[in-house]
Amino acid sequence: AAPVRCLRSVLSHFNRTLKKQTLFSCPSSNCTYRSWDCVRFYAAPATSSKAAKKEKEKEQKKSRWITKEELEERRKDTSRPKPYGLTAWEPNDDVYVARYYPKPLLEVKTAIDMLKTFQKLDFTYEKQPVYVELKLDMKLEKKKKVDPFVGYLRYPYPFTTDENKVFMFTENPDDAQIAKDNGAAFVGGSEFIQQILDDEIQADFYIATPEIVPKLTPLKNKLRKKFPKSKRGSVGRDIPKMLQLFKTGHEYLVEKECLVKTKIATLDMPKEHITANLDALIKDTCTYRPLSYGPFVERVILTSATSEALFIQFQQFLPQETVKAANETSVNSATSATM
Repeated sequence: AAPVRCLRSVLSHFNRTLKKQTLFSCPSSNCTYRSWDCVRFYAAPATSSKAAKKEKEKEQKKSRWITKEELEERRKDTSRPKPYGLTAWEPNDDVYVARYYPKPLLEVKTAIDMLKTFQKLDFTYEKQPVYVELKLDMKLEKKKKVDPFVGYLRYPYPFTTDENKVFMFTENPDDAQIAKDNGAAFVGGSEFIQQILDDEIQADFYIATPEIVPKLTPLKNKLRKKFPKSKRGSVGRDIPKMLQLFKTGHEYLVEKECLVKTKIATLDMPKEHITANLDALIKDTCTYRPLSYGPFVERVILTSATSEALFIQFQQFLPQETVKAANETSVNSATSATM
């Protein structure tokens, strides 16, 4: 009797499940017809959780990466027992792997002596050029930045004997005569525009008086950065001063938003002359940002055509007003904090 009761309960339970899952029912009878196809319910795919884990892992990896600026800032912390990501602050031996230690900051005279020694040991050209790379802090108030600029500088000790060809735009006969007397290669007005567009006349620099600048607009796309502008000192009324600057001057510009790479001397020049040219370049570069924002130059690298790059100490070349302004701001902040 017990097995029969168990069988009845199983059958009744099975009948109820069939009624719930029925596809066709006959209202006149209690019989239910259903297809006996096998129905299988699969579990939910677990791909979403795996994808989420992968995304988390990618985010963690990205968070571990740091930029070059962040790396330099972390390595400036001298309170650490060793620099971030390096072996020690200074090597204990004369022979070591350079990438495991921070670049030493050398004095300018020491760096120039090293460049001259490298030239003698390598038997390279004595009059090879000496280059400098300046890294600039282009930040201003809030999110504003200094626009990349083109500078013109007359070195105290020039290293080239060839003078630049300067074109003087003017329509005043008196100004034209002054320009010719001071060594301008070409002097004229708007009648030379077509010849410049056709490359019949080519000059290293182009200067002009303020009255003729509106007539030179067809040359903007042709000359580009050489187009006369008052910001660059190539538009003015002091013609002898402009010609003196551009005939013997040196042009440098900002590349990659914050780098200035230019030539300052040749390796056969005395140390004092190379140092003076470097000083003139740094001081001229610092004029393109107000001194109240602090030092404009962040890093200086000195190198020659066949030598390695040497990091030098450049604080002595910064304008003195920058140091005074920084001291005043620090004093003001300290007094405000005490109040």
